[in-house]
Amino acid sequence: MMRAVTRRGGLIGLAALVTMVSALWMSPGADAQQQRSASYPILTIDSERLFAETAFGRRIAEEIEEAGRVLAAENRRIEAELTEEEQDLTDKRAEMSSEDFREVASAFDEKVQSIRRQQEVKARALVEKSDAGRVAFLRAAQPVLGQIMQEAGASVILERSSVFFSSNASDITELAVSRIDAAIGDGLADMGEERP
Repeated sequence: MMRAVTRRGGLIGLAALVTMVSALWMSPGADAQQQRSASYPILTIDSERLFAETAFGRRIAEEIEEAGRVLAAENRRIEAELTEEEQDLTDKRAEMSSEDFREVASAFDEKVQSIRRQQEVKARALVEKSDAGRVAFLRAAQPVLGQIMQEAGASVILERSSVFFSSNASDITELAVSRIDAAIGDGLADMGEERP
């Protein structure tokens, strides 16, 4: 069959081969347990779903979200204070000489720019913590994913969203979520992971 497909070439032959293989994997008469334990040289995974559904990933996302809320509240408070201070300066302008007002206004502007830089640093630090959390998650998940690969006889795990066509049987996301949760939970107890 493979020889015939190769000789004919083209997309029709390839489509026929893919359909035949898919039919064998999904055959109603096939033993479901045998399908699950079959050897798949290439596995796929939805990494976003893996992160979002594991206890470790949820913990990191919740902590970053909470830190983001705190930073947003701080930004709103600072903005209100600066607006009030600016209005106070505007009200006093008539009582001040032009030179004195320019000096006070310049100092206020420098203060605003300094605060803006500080808040931008905090926002960047939050993004870096989020990225570091994902890296820590992937590092912790690596042995579990390696074990799944070994059991399936696979040599590679590809990102599901970048795969053109695959059988659902090659998607290990759900299995990986349950195995990672069982192995490391939220990542704090066994690893001494610090909260972001």
